[in-house]
Amino acid sequence: MQLEHTLFSAGYCTHPECVTIKGGSWHAKEYPALCALIKHPEHGYVLFDTGYSQRFFDATRKWPLWLYQKITPVHVKDDQTLVHQLENKGIRPEEIKTIFLSHFHADHIAGIQDFPNAAILCSQKGYKAIAHTQGFGALRKGFAKGLLPEDVETRLLWIEDSKTVPLEHSLQPFIEGKDIFGDGSLLAIALPGHAEGQYGLLFKNQNQQSVFLIADSCWSSAAYRDYRLPSPITYLVHDQKKAYQETLLKLHRLYKSNPHIRIIPSHCQEVWKELIEGHHA
Repeated sequence: MQLEHTLFSAGYCTHPECVTIKGGSWHAKEYPALCALIKHPEHGYVLFDTGYSQRFFDATRKWPLWLYQKITPVHVKDDQTLVHQLENKGIRPEEIKTIFLSHFHADHIAGIQDFPNAAILCSQKGYKAIAHTQGFGALRKGFAKGLLPEDVETRLLWIEDSKTVPLEHSLQPFIEGKDIFGDGSLLAIALPGHAEGQYGLLFKNQNQQSVFLIADSCWSSAAYRDYRLPSPITYLVHDQKKAYQETLLKLHRLYKSNPHIRIIPSHCQEVWKELIEGHHA
């Protein structure tokens, strides 16, 4: 099944490049919060993450989450939020049926409350890891509870409950995924290391090209192409160092064996530039 999809950038943050990839400069670079809108013929609109919104600033105003704003400066205007961009395309918030959350870091969940009718599809393991965190524990996990809607637990669906299916040989070293809708159209792939319960999403686009949204498995396309790890300091916030490195190595091997697959990290500047220039959906 071929699915229409469109990429969006809902705000951005800044970091010294050398933090995100070995060999990078000390100059601060802008890293987009990329999201995707996927149109399924039966299940309607599906969002992959939601990017930043103004709620991020409210949710991180108090100590110690205030440090989040200082360590990772965030920039988002009202007209850059995902809900605003969708409305400009004639898509109302109520039309979004499902939000697929790759993980629970604030830059991926800050727009959830703009879509009150959507089921929230996520990892049960990932949700349990953050549900009761607060203070410095929440800060380390990049999580701000105020970003979740009050009725969140009535809307949650677990990725783990979907049927496990084998992947095509061309997708090795990834060998299995979770069939979200039971029709093979959207496959959730476990991508451990960055955050507990992180999943990516695999599907075929309008041109029969495989698209793999890999969330924060790395912060740039150069990282998976050349297997370039981030600064060691980032392992203070990653969930598991070894798992992160293994996931990145698998993505590197996938790219080498299947260079035609479209692999999209959620904060990649190259993808953002292509999006701005209109080269890729």
